[in-house]
Amino acid sequence: MVECPQVNLKENPMKQLLQNMRARSPHLADVPVPTPQPGFVLVRNAASLVSAGTERMLVEFAGASLLGKARSRPDLVRQTLDKARREGLASTAQAALGRLGEPMALGYSSAGVIVELGEGTRGFKVGQRVACAGGNYAVHAEYVSVPRNLVATLPAKLGFEEAAFTTLGAIALHGFRLAEEQVGARVAVIGLGLLGQLASSIAAAAGCQVLGIDLDAKRVALAQARGLKAVGRKEAAERCAAFTGGQGFDAVLICADTESNDPVQLAGEIARDRATVVAVGAVGMDVPRRSYYGKELTFIVSRSYGPGRYDPEYEEGGRDYPIGYVRWTEGRNLQAFADLMASGAVDVSKLISHRFSIAEAPKAYELIQSDKPFLGVLITYPGAATAPSKASRKVVFEAKPLSKDKIGLGVLGAGNFARNTLLPALRGLPVDMVGITSASGRPAADLGKRFGFHYASSDEAQILADRNVDAVAILTRHNLHAKQTLAALKAGKHVFCEKPLALNEKELAAVERQASKAGSPLLMGGFNRRFSPMAQELKRFLAGRSQPLAAHFRVNAGALPPYHWLHDPQRGGGRIVGEACHFIDFLIYLVGQSPSAVFAEALPDDERFKQDNVQITLRFADGSMGTVTYLANGDRSLPKERMELFCGGKVAVLDDFRQLELTEDGRTRTQRGKQDKGHRAGVQAFLAAIQAGGPAPIPYEQLFGGARAAFGALQSLETGKQILF
Repeated sequence: MVECPQVNLKENPMKQLLQNMRARSPHLADVPVPTPQPGFVLVRNAASLVSAGTERMLVEFAGASLLGKARSRPDLVRQTLDKARREGLASTAQAALGRLGEPMALGYSSAGVIVELGEGTRGFKVGQRVACAGGNYAVHAEYVSVPRNLVATLPAKLGFEEAAFTTLGAIALHGFRLAEEQVGARVAVIGLGLLGQLASSIAAAAGCQVLGIDLDAKRVALAQARGLKAVGRKEAAERCAAFTGGQGFDAVLICADTESNDPVQLAGEIARDRATVVAVGAVGMDVPRRSYYGKELTFIVSRSYGPGRYDPEYEEGGRDYPIGYVRWTEGRNLQAFADLMASGAVDVSKLISHRFSIAEAPKAYELIQSDKPFLGVLITYPGAATAPSKASRKVVFEAKPLSKDKIGLGVLGAGNFARNTLLPALRGLPVDMVGITSASGRPAADLGKRFGFHYASSDEAQILADRNVDAVAILTRHNLHAKQTLAALKAGKHVFCEKPLALNEKELAAVERQASKAGSPLLMGGFNRRFSPMAQELKRFLAGRSQPLAAHFRVNAGALPPYHWLHDPQRGGGRIVGEACHFIDFLIYLVGQSPSAVFAEALPDDERFKQDNVQITLRFADGSMGTVTYLANGDRSLPKERMELFCGGKVAVLDDFRQLELTEDGRTRTQRGKQDKGHRAGVQAFLAAIQAGGPAPIPYEQLFGGARAAFGALQSLETGKQILF
């Protein structure tokens, strides 16, 4: 644990600029100050840069009609239609409207002072001046929590306003590095907006002969005023030929922001034989064969600020790449550009056209959507570097008085499961929504207001210490479940923990010991399927059975990206522990006891999968046998879940919790309905158990036995042997 002074967070929540996806313009919101996670730093912003291209596009998308959104993002339309086919219109509409109602954080480039360090964060100290990068991290807010690999220290000579350009400068720097040019090379830069101005300065600082090109005469003039050579688009062909002596450019950096294909076409015309063209900005990329083939040009698309971008192990996990193998990561590019500005090799002061204080931040977006000229638009945070903090990790909403007849609920976690599933399921139930937390603060503030909580916070300790909280719902990432469950039980709170309970046997044993103590509050796992109406009907169908059953549960789970957090054993636990546990629990529910043995086999991962094409066979003491076939290699258009069960002359077929067929004595009765996987009934059972004083809705023998079966499946995959319990 890093010992450091804590920022004084006592009075008011911070201000953050947000964009609701159904609104035409951004708004300022009161948000709890983030709590820095392990490997993160908490920074009090002094300045942040508005990205006219990226952020204007987001604001314009938000202001468009539903039809306009659909036309601009046909990929999302296809995903929504696929989800509707799998899960039905009601749940799809709820999820889509929930996503559109979620406010998005704006900004990805800022600078300020570190005021707090997350656990295990080394190489930084409180009071250090830094530049920050990353969407959802270096946002337009008074405080930001940023992972260490996206933070660069500021040289003494560099001011905060200039440092706010660091992220955009790193993008330009990475694009220049991809060209692999040396001193004396001829480099053309197409597009002289912020990105092009910075790329031109970087190339010039590297000793290259640089010529900028732009449609806008004012931007051409600005480049010239900054000591660069620049020309207009109309005279580009002639001037480029003269500049290169008819040989063409060694490299062309396309920094324009346009859907037009003209920049790519122009690059092909002015490049020399076997030159390199790098697309740094967002442009049309219909590459003309004649010029690119005739000159055998190399065309490269630059991916943001360098190696590490979009790799959660690097960005969130803080795992740096060895410098001997990857010299210029995105973090090193950030530091290199900050050093370039401090040395005077790149001067961004003339690029600042407007400044708005955080209180007037929405006006910045009125500007970038207008016809008025602008370039570098900064948002400033008056007094950030010197004034004592008055911001709080808690936002209190106007709410009704607490009721003694209801269960006071605190929620840890404000992600998609909370937004789209659990919190909607709680509507109308006998609960008082007391408090909700999320580490970043923003999602908790949004859901807190939307679902009628009394307050939102970024500090889970406030929930656990709140005497008005009787029960805690744990909806955070999997690696936090065991720790938070233990803390809540020890604090005297009943616990609903969304699966899994733990990521390993040691964590599970600690939770089991605490939950099994005399007088301990109730513990329930989020295994909702056993509470669904069709599951209850199926259980009644099997009532009084005297013979063992055989059941097969097939799950068409679909593939996840290779770097998805769920695949990480330390954060998600993998898909067997993280999701297949649901189907193990369902079979346990039907049999009525935990398995006595488990055996698992998997298809080869083939570098595309992560032990998520697996068949798990469960054996039970009464002779029953269940199989979970969990697959990621199928077609997502097929409904996700199907179970077939045979027992004592009876057959049951459950199709995706929409249809249940029960067959016996030559007759089949069919039950159909909208998909209901038991989320609401599950929390109702939890609340009823609290009011009645127990027992737990899921017997602990089954709750902990199911978790051990998931761990056993992993052990079986490793050893190739059946695991006995």
